[in-house]
Amino acid sequence: MAAKRSAILLAAVALVALLPAALCQKAAPAPEAAAPAAPNVTAVLEKGGQYTKFMRLMKSTQQDTQLNAQANGSDTGFTVFAPTDNAFDSLKAGTLNSLTQQEQVSLVQAHILPTFYSMESFETASNPVRTQASGADGPYTVNVTATSNSNVNVSTGLVSTVLGTALRATRPLAVYSIDKVLLPYDLFGPKPPASSPPAPGKRPSATKGGVAAPAGSEDEEAPPAGAAAAVGAGWSLAAVVAATAACLL
Repeated sequence: MAAKRSAILLAAVALVALLPAALCQKAAPAPEAAAPAAPNVTAVLEKGGQYTKFMRLMKSTQQDTQLNAQANGSDTGFTVFAPTDNAFDSLKAGTLNSLTQQEQVSLVQAHILPTFYSMESFETASNPVRTQASGADGPYTVNVTATSNSNVNVSTGLVSTVLGTALRATRPLAVYSIDKVLLPYDLFGPKPPASSPPAPGKRPSATKGGVAAPAGSEDEEAPPAGAAAAVGAGWSLAAVVAATAACLL
């Protein structure tokens, strides 16, 4: 019995001795929360499942990698209008093939806004809204209008459509589905008529420094040589007749 009490006492002493050491041990740090994944427009479109043609166009113009690099760490963010495959199928045959490589770049950039827009923030957008594309006359723009039934219309002046599903709406990248390709007015709008050439056979009047050349200048056409000779002969004959008449008188 005494031995049993001794064993219990020894166990209690050992427990008391170990207790301070256990209390002094620091608790293991909690695992840090995983950092949000860097924005990747290609991954967003792949997950959407019906944007293969827009993805292909972005890849061929290298706008996918450029956008991903710019969006990563951007303060203002970006907004992408992503046309569906059906939107590209509804284009007139040869529309894309008629564009140069640079024009295809501009077409993709015309679907990208250099600002993050949530669906609600479109209500306060100031039109026209600038896109990533630009040309000789300045940046390509779109008009964005929020309607009373909570829809958002986007228009280039040639094409108008309604924003569909938000494929991603987290800063710094928003991606919205659209059912039409946004054809920029600068690329697909009517071209001014070419100036008409001068009528054949009509010689434009000669000018010097923007002022008509004076008579007798080197640009004025000289009379034919035969006509000048005839005029000279006529004056000589008249002189002879006059002299003969004077003698008779």
